[in-house]
Amino acid sequence: MAAIELQNVVKRYGAFVGVREFSLAIPDEEFLVLLGPSGCGKTTTMRMIAGLEEPTEGRIVIGGEDMTEVDARDRDVAMVFQGYALYPNMTIYDNIRFPLRMRGVPATDHDRLIRRAADMVELGAYLDRKPGALSGGQRQRAALARAIVRQPQAFLMDEPLSNLDAKLRASMRVQIKHLQRELRATTVYVTHDQIEAMTLADRIVVMNQGAVQQVGTPDEIYADPANTFVAGFIGAPPMNLIDGVADGGTFTAPGVTAPCPATLQGKVVLGIRPEDCVVGGGNLTGSVYGVEPTGDMTYLTVNVGTRQVEVKAARDFRAGLDTPLTIGFDPRRTYFFDGATGQRLRHGS
Repeated sequence: MAAIELQNVVKRYGAFVGVREFSLAIPDEEFLVLLGPSGCGKTTTMRMIAGLEEPTEGRIVIGGEDMTEVDARDRDVAMVFQGYALYPNMTIYDNIRFPLRMRGVPATDHDRLIRRAADMVELGAYLDRKPGALSGGQRQRAALARAIVRQPQAFLMDEPLSNLDAKLRASMRVQIKHLQRELRATTVYVTHDQIEAMTLADRIVVMNQGAVQQVGTPDEIYADPANTFVAGFIGAPPMNLIDGVADGGTFTAPGVTAPCPATLQGKVVLGIRPEDCVVGGGNLTGSVYGVEPTGDMTYLTVNVGTRQVEVKAARDFRAGLDTPLTIGFDPRRTYFFDGATGQRLRHGS
């Protein structure tokens, strides 16, 4: 396997900038996730690593070699697509075999490599079937086996689970993570699903409008967001963000009062995660808008001033709509952001 490095990579389409000055070193064997909403530049970044798109500026280095102008077929990376991209007229055996033929691997090695890859994704019993006879999860595993059989320097995965149902996505996440560890493979994975990112990644790159917003481990991204975009994108439900004013060590907004660092003054944004809120207390005053029991907890939506706040309440909490209530939270678990730029404000800012 190999390390990947992006050096000041830019992609423009005329006047539109798809990726802005992307620089990142991806160590050998790391599982890196590019995370962001549709159109943020994550897939374009992956396609430039694969050689399917050419950077407007910058360099892409794979395994210590400059690959910026090298054709995709010569980069020794394997890509797994959202739509499986299996040949419907071929058996699973021949679909997995196809990259070996294209790369000129000796035919005497094919059967051993194909069966090894199929067994790794638990498809050994389905090699004589065609894709149309398999479930969505089995087809995705076949696409993974076709990538594995090449034994490439790096794996690139573009939203490979987005066509699967929720239960199957969860089981496939576990399988992909296990495979990545077993193969010790450098992997770049694109998704808009923050649950996938948090559960799979060694590091996450959060992107928006072509720009990198933050790079860090899942714990770092979750516990220490760099700005309101990251704070509002990560978490299920995401962090509550409330516009207000800081003055003399107190943050105020309609229906909200909370302590804040005395250094903060003027328009700021208060951030508080739903799991750090508790029913009762004196920080927020509002009324019940919605109650959603899920078994292990209750999701509570509260009208506070002109906005809604999400709270993770006790599993047995119940209340009628429009019931008045108060919400409290630990001030040590609050976040503050600049009201104009959205950037994180810390003690001493």
